[in-house]
Amino acid sequence: MAKLFKGEIISADSRQVYQYMDIGTGKDLEEYGDIPYHLIDVIHPDNEYNLFNFAKDFGLAFNHIISRQQLPFLVGGTGMYLDAVLSRYNLTIANIDENTRQDLEKKSKAELVTLLSDLKPALHNTTDTEDKTRLIKAIEIALSERKEAHPDSGQMTLTWPEFEPLIIGIRIDREHLKKRIQSRLLSRLKQGMIDEVEMLIRKGVSFERLQNFGLEYRYIALYLSKKLNFNDMKQKLNSEIVRFSKQQEKWFRNLEKKQHRILWIDADDQLIENAERAIQQFVYGN
Repeated sequence: MAKLFKGEIISADSRQVYQYMDIGTGKDLEEYGDIPYHLIDVIHPDNEYNLFNFAKDFGLAFNHIISRQQLPFLVGGTGMYLDAVLSRYNLTIANIDENTRQDLEKKSKAELVTLLSDLKPALHNTTDTEDKTRLIKAIEIALSERKEAHPDSGQMTLTWPEFEPLIIGIRIDREHLKKRIQSRLLSRLKQGMIDEVEMLIRKGVSFERLQNFGLEYRYIALYLSKKLNFNDMKQKLNSEIVRFSKQQEKWFRNLEKKQHRILWIDADDQLIENAERAIQQFVYGN
């Protein structure tokens, strides 16, 4: 559709932003051909990427595409990212000066834990204390919250671009979906998904970090650390992807509850024709 309507793709996938993670995230860039795409391969796996980063990058990409009179196609599978764009999440982030950040980075982990405890005595999310990067981020947010009552609070609120969306969902029979999930997993393993995870480890990505990159990287990391054998890894991973697909469906149902109308098109021989007709009518009114 992007090729047919002279469009450009904006990825709404929270993992495809990372470089070197191609097979496990399903980038499938060979299918894009010469279609321009955005928010893919934009950051190193060592760095954090969050919802605010996505929202900011989405706005920049969207406005860039519109300025050249092209049609943006937001595609991908991260429900929260899609919901954020369509529901116009009210996002605010701390704007910490570089001197503060450098000062925090010089402190030991123990010093950072103490500082965070002083700032937030009733801290519930102890996972922020397990990693130095997350500790610093939590302290920055806590510092910004203390300044919130002042005009120069250092807060930055994101403004979403204005647009009227056409939301298209592909409807597929659950049993057929399960077969496609299994087929895709086997295909990715044959393509070298395990080699990809080993490459990430050689680049310095820790096993702990791999746990945060989704099911494929999490279970292959367990296999490579000899906590699962190959068959168990493959079976558990397949089951978890099937379970995750059900969770994705909940995001779409929640979108509909928020009055976002989704045009569901069956995954049959008429899929492309029906999608083309819907976009044609939406864009040109005929």
